[in-house]
Amino acid sequence: MTRSPNQRRVPAPAGFTLIEALVAVSITALAGSILLLGTTTTLQTTDEGLYQSIANGMAQQLMDEVAGNRYHAIGVDGRQIDLGPSSYEQQGSGRERYDDIDDFDEWRTGPPEDPWGITLGIDDGEGDKRHPALHASTRIFDHWRQEVDVYYVDETDLTKRLPFPQTSDYRVIEVRILHDDPERGSRELAKLRRVVAYVPPL
Repeated sequence: MTRSPNQRRVPAPAGFTLIEALVAVSITALAGSILLLGTTTTLQTTDEGLYQSIANGMAQQLMDEVAGNRYHAIGVDGRQIDLGPSSYEQQGSGRERYDDIDDFDEWRTGPPEDPWGITLGIDDGEGDKRHPALHASTRIFDHWRQEVDVYYVDETDLTKRLPFPQTSDYRVIEVRILHDDPERGSRELAKLRRVVAYVPPL
C-alpha cells in the first residue's frame, strides 16, 4: 500500500523505554549508596576521633594520679620485690587509699571509675555522686576499661622490662584505656608510658 503525499508519519511519543528507566534507577541507587557509605564512614571517623580524645584525656588524668604519689611506701625499700596495694589499701571503696606508685600495679577496672570507685560521668570528683540531673550518659563507657601496670626496667635499657624478681632503681608506669567491642574484640584506645627513678635519701 502506497502512502499519499499528504500522509505523514506520526512520531513516537517522547519518553523513556523500560530499559532506559531501569538504567536510570540503577544509577540513582548506586549514587545514593555511595553517598550513604561516605556519610557512614565520616560519622565513624568522627566517633573514632571523639573516643580517642576522651581516652587520651582519661589516660593522662590517670597517669598524673599515679605518678603524683610517693615512689614507695614509708618504711619499705625502694627496690621492693612485691608490688601492689596492702590489705588496708585494698579495703577502700576504690583506689583512694593508694598512696604510692607500686599500689597501682595490675590495677584494672571497667567501666572507668574515679579514685573512689564511682563510674565516670556520675562522679563529682570528690568521692560522691552528682545530682541525678547532672549525670552524664555512661553508656559510652559500658565497654571501656582502665588498666595500670608498674614494673622495673633495666638501668642500661629503659625499654627492657626486668623479669620477676629482678629490681632496679627505675620503674615504668604504664596506663592503658581499652574498649571491649563485642563484635571487633578488645582494642587499645590510649596508652601512656612513663619511667620514674628512685633517688635514695641522703
